[in-house]
Amino acid sequence: MKATVNITLKNGILDPQGKAIEKALHSLEFNNISNVKVSKQIIFDINTNDKNKALEQIRTMCEQLLANTIIEDYEIIL
Repeated sequence: MKATVNITLKNGILDPQGKAIEKALHSLEFNNISNVKVSKQIIFDINTNDKNKALEQIRTMCEQLLANTIIEDYEIIL
């Protein structure tokens, strides 16, 4: 089963990488761009046919390793 985990900064958390990209885009005269955010996407195969078991395992992986849940949110897509 293919799994995708999207990890984004929580609302209100400063995104310096996004700000740097936005500033660079403006310097290239793409002035209609705003609110640039940088996120991570992790894609992998999980060897189970049980969707609930897969979700439980992936949630645990996110909580323990993949996401810093203090400043990041995550979304799991199977």
